[in-house]
Amino acid sequence: MDKKGQNSGRAPGTTTIAPGVLITIARLTALSVPGVAMIASVPGGVNRLFRRGSGEGVRIEVEEDAVSVDLYLILARNTNVREVSRKVQAEVGRAIEDMVGMQVQRIDVHIEDIDYDYEVS
Repeated sequence: MDKKGQNSGRAPGTTTIAPGVLITIARLTALSVPGVAMIASVPGGVNRLFRRGSGEGVRIEVEEDAVSVDLYLILARNTNVREVSRKVQAEVGRAIEDMVGMQVQRIDVHIEDIDYDYEVS
């Protein structure tokens, strides 16, 4: 667009979303759901250090314009695991679709532990 807000005839450019952006969106959104105490480590030891699309507790795979997410969570005590997991899936899916406009293919939630010291506020 030119200074007057009109298209100057140039073709639009491209936007590239780094995997780290998707990881951050998924991680922060999951942590905002009541009942999620913290993010667990992605299982896999040394192998996960060399895998693209992995961050602390989040694994992202992108195929064309579809995103698949694995979240590894520790929940607070006295929470309904099924309800919290479904809420995480819904909120993370909405956040990715709203913020970056990518289709979410699946969100798998892995409950790694329960934190009995963490209380839901």
